[in-house]
Amino acid sequence: MRFAKMHGLGNDMILINGFTEKLPDDLGSLALAICDRHLGVGADGLIVLTPSPDPEAAALFRFFNSDGSEAGMCGNGLRCAALFAKQEGIVDSDQFIFDTISNPVLPTILDEAAGVVRVDMGEPRLLPSEIPADFPGSRVVAAALPVHTRVFYATLVSMGNPHCVIFVDDVDSFPVEKIGPQIERHALFPEKTNVEFVQLMGDDRLKMRVWERACGETLACGSGACAATVAAILNGYIKEGAEMLLSHGSLDISWGADDHVYMTGPAKMIAVGEYEI
Repeated sequence: MRFAKMHGLGNDMILINGFTEKLPDDLGSLALAICDRHLGVGADGLIVLTPSPDPEAAALFRFFNSDGSEAGMCGNGLRCAALFAKQEGIVDSDQFIFDTISNPVLPTILDEAAGVVRVDMGEPRLLPSEIPADFPGSRVVAAALPVHTRVFYATLVSMGNPHCVIFVDDVDSFPVEKIGPQIERHALFPEKTNVEFVQLMGDDRLKMRVWERACGETLACGSGACAATVAAILNGYIKEGAEMLLSHGSLDISWGADDHVYMTGPAKMIAVGEYEI
């Protein structure tokens, strides 16, 4: 099976063209095997592009975590998939629609040579039932979240997948590897959650580390950067958008007057190859 490996700010993905490759029935098991960093190719997740039942969509975008579970959205993966679709000839324009299991998204390739892509991620979902999370009210903004002997203040956003955003004073020294999994599997999140730890840097700049549901800490998370920016706006820390600083670069995120969130950032090809199944 022919594959490509790409990354968005260090968040690495394996991509397969389902228009030309014969796919196994169980894509979750494929993801578990191919994403293994010792026995497979190694990646944070698997993206498969296949024909969509929506005639307006260029492809159906499906994303699987490295543990084989399917997720509704992956922001860094969408940027990678946009470039991959253009290079594979799935699309011949720089702007098109991807269908996903959550909602349609609109990528725009701004600079193919440099790998810069903007994605209209759609509207953030803020109702607890949409996250989903067992909190009262219509929005969860700076709500107390007890974690063993500590209390954190959580703002919840869904970008097609669940995010719990925690603002901290010093994100570099914060024990993400300890607190992240405790919040991911907290009883208040029936489908688990991604957890973003965010530091305010001033001048509409944010710095983030992320504990991804079913993956652990990753170098970047595009949908998490979108959720964290929305959370910062909801808390009154910034007004319209931010530069999100990550360990291997930055993303520009804005929450527009149309209520859509826009993410702009890089994607890069690492390798192409053949995987034996």
